[in-house]
Amino acid sequence: MSENLTHLSKEGHIRMVDVSEKATTRREATAETLVCYSQEAWDKLKAADFQTKKGALGEIARIAGTMAAKKTAEWIPLCHTLPLQGCEINVEPLHDDTTIRLTCHVITTAQTGVEMEALTGVSGAALTLYDMTKSLGHGIVIKQTRLLSKRGGKSDYQVE
Repeated sequence: MSENLTHLSKEGHIRMVDVSEKATTRREATAETLVCYSQEAWDKLKAADFQTKKGALGEIARIAGTMAAKKTAEWIPLCHTLPLQGCEINVEPLHDDTTIRLTCHVITTAQTGVEMEALTGVSGAALTLYDMTKSLGHGIVIKQTRLLSKRGGKSDYQVE
């Protein structure tokens, strides 16, 4: 199994992958997650135009998501520290579904991909939304955190 899991050595020991031989290329990734609310909480958020005592939900989620993406190597122990050339967090209320859809698109020029940075970005944004709105009820559900696409490196990926 260790030949399929790049973070395991041939002996089965945890390791950081050596990317020193890989070409430096442009790499980008997009991830999403959904933050779901009860109808009662959603109605309160809509009535307040998605503003809380702590500030505008979307703006604070964008800042938190960007900060999280930049600190991915501190969250995920075996990740490489990557210089991000771009990070965009989108916050989209899905009004038919009492849900806020978050996406994070990250770009770098490096020797390894930015999938974890995109996933960490949406996770940080989602946790911030939870923190900012938990006074409306703790039944908030964060779900469907997933990679939507990646480009660069050995392969490209796109959710169908």
